[in-house]
Amino acid sequence: MIAKASTIAACAAALSLLSTAAMAGANDYAFEAVKPEMKKGDDVIVAVRLTNTKTGKPVSDAVIFKTRIDMAPDNMADMESPVTALPPPEPGVYAFRTDLPMAGRYQVTLSAKVQGEPETVTGKVIVKAVK
Repeated sequence: MIAKASTIAACAAALSLLSTAAMAGANDYAFEAVKPEMKKGDDVIVAVRLTNTKTGKPVSDAVIFKTRIDMAPDNMADMESPVTALPPPEPGVYAFRTDLPMAGRYQVTLSAKVQGEPETVTGKVIVKAVK
């Protein structure tokens, strides 16, 4: 009886470890700029890639539900630009139309839900607008 209970407990522990290992965490994803430098101006396209850092594969089924672009890296967080989502140009790449009115560094802040991931994936990407 004790041996049977021990075997059941060991199996349950092993299954618990397997399910934990199979499930990625929000920290297992990263956003990166497709093009980290672009010309300043209106109607600029900013594209970011979302990848699973454990597999290196792009994540194409995420739902980006919050975006913000501002000049926080240059101590001007109040200088925020409007953001409009565009259709994805390729799997794992998310594109946005925005205004980058002056040269400098802009921070793109994103929040996303990834299929099968219970946690929200958030990231900050720096892009540079040049003259």
